[in-house]
Amino acid sequence: MIKIILASQSKVRKKILDENNILNEVKPSNVDEDVVKLSLLKEKASPEFISKNLAELKANKISRKFSDNLVLGADSVIDLNGELISKPDNREEALEILKKLNGKKHHLISSVCISKNGSMIWNHTDKAILTMKRMREDELKSYLSKISDEALYAYNVYQIEGEGRSLFSSIEGNENTIMGLPVEKIKKYLVNYK
Repeated sequence: MIKIILASQSKVRKKILDENNILNEVKPSNVDEDVVKLSLLKEKASPEFISKNLAELKANKISRKFSDNLVLGADSVIDLNGELISKPDNREEALEILKKLNGKKHHLISSVCISKNGSMIWNHTDKAILTMKRMREDELKSYLSKISDEALYAYNVYQIEGEGRSLFSSIEGNENTIMGLPVEKIKKYLVNYK
């Protein structure tokens, strides 16, 4: 069985790998995502391009330190009609994000990259389409009051396998993609990896 290095401190991504019997070791990349996002946004990069770029940056950074290992980098972003929505830094920002998404359809984009010897050898991007119910501000605040800080900052503003499901009138796409790791594609790649 191949063992991979996960270039992320996301407990959710680690859990998905563990549940799918993919041997892994965590080595966070500590890439400054905000700096990268700002730079790419100035160049008018799409949310999808930003997600792919960040996944590759994270994987390559750790891959240079652990050559001959397969390193998995991942990134997820919300695309609201071409606007990149990043994870909130505090509860006020979380509420603003929910107000923006309120009653609207958006894409959640998850990109994964596998690198070896400092270079990408495989990548995949998957999208899910989520439509948020139209909700009053007090309902949004009530939802946020039920979410722990750890969950709020780890999953963007909704935790799809928990309380967050109640925010949506429609969810199209793979749940693992929404949680940040399209694991079926990773498994397929690893099975065929020589």
